[in-house]
Amino acid sequence: MKLILTQQVSGLGEPGDVIEVRNGYGRNYLVPRGFAIRWTRGAEKEIDSIKKARSAREIATVEHAKEVADQLRGLRVTLRTRTGSGGRLFGAVTAADIATAVRAANGPDLDRRRIEIGNPIKTVGTHRVSVRLHSEVSAPLDITVAEA
Repeated sequence: MKLILTQQVSGLGEPGDVIEVRNGYGRNYLVPRGFAIRWTRGAEKEIDSIKKARSAREIATVEHAKEVADQLRGLRVTLRTRTGSGGRLFGAVTAADIATAVRAANGPDLDRRRIEIGNPIKTVGTHRVSVRLHSEVSAPLDITVAEA
């Protein structure tokens, strides 16, 4: 099945890339979740607009990505949220919450789709997430979750 990616998918490609995947993976996972659209001649014209939008918000060079990674390494990010008994959160910390907390800590402006949370963050404490800044550069980020 031939698809056009609308978002970055680890191991497949960047937005605007035309990829070939198995029918079930495309039909049951990529298309319903909005990660890709079916390739047609009409959709081929959308590739330019997807790539323009990507270049507007993307970190262009590896050097720039390494600079942002250095900023993230020295950053202390604290996220205050409501908790229940035993330090459990009401819900979980999302990538959008982390991006907002990084901005509040005078860090770089991050795209929430580039923040990878391994296990859901549902407890108070320090947690490590990964930020994909470039296809070659990924930076770890420590988040401290505290009671509000």
